[in-house]
Amino acid sequence: MSRIGQALCRWMRRAMPALAIMVAVAGLWPARAAEPLPPPQGDVLLTVAGQIGRSNSKNGEARFDRAMLEKLGLTEVVTSTPWHPKVMRFEGVLLRTLLSEVQARGSSLLATAHNDYTARLPVQDAERHDVILALRADDRDLTLRDMGPIFIIYPYDHDRTLKADGIYARSVWQLRRLEVR
Repeated sequence: MSRIGQALCRWMRRAMPALAIMVAVAGLWPARAAEPLPPPQGDVLLTVAGQIGRSNSKNGEARFDRAMLEKLGLTEVVTSTPWHPKVMRFEGVLLRTLLSEVQARGSSLLATAHNDYTARLPVQDAERHDVILALRADDRDLTLRDMGPIFIIYPYDHDRTLKADGIYARSVWQLRRLEVR
C-alpha cells in the first residue's frame, strides 16, 4: 500500500469514532429510532398504531395519556366551527408533532372515535396546516359529553379551503385511535 493509502487508513481509524458521535448527537443513529416511548401512567386517551417507528406496548402501538400528550407541547387554534355557536379557542397538540413523536411513516391516517365513526386524513394535512388534537376548548378540558377527550380541529378560519364538508368530516371528535397507513 502506498504512503498516501496508509495515511488515509490511519486518518479514517481516528476520524470514525468522532464521526459516529456526530451522527449520534444529530439524532441520525439507527439505534435511537428504536427507543421506546415511556408507558402511560394515567388513563389512555389515544392509541396510535400502524406504520410507526416508536411504541410503548408489546403489540407495537403507542399509547398516550393526557400528561404524555401535554408534554409534547400545546398550541392554540382560535376558530369558528360548524358545531359551535361562537368562535372557540382550542388548545391541543399539533398533529404533526404527534406523528413525529411516533415516527409515523405512512401517507394517511384512519381516525376512529369512541362511537366507531371513522375518517381518513391525509398526513399532508398535518404538514400543511396547524391541525391539532384538541384537549381543551375555551379553557375547559374536553370530555366525552362535549366532543372530547380529543377532537381533531383544523384552523378553519385561517384558510377558506378548510371550510368544506370534506374537511369537516375529518374533524373526528371523541377520538380514541389513529392508525398510520
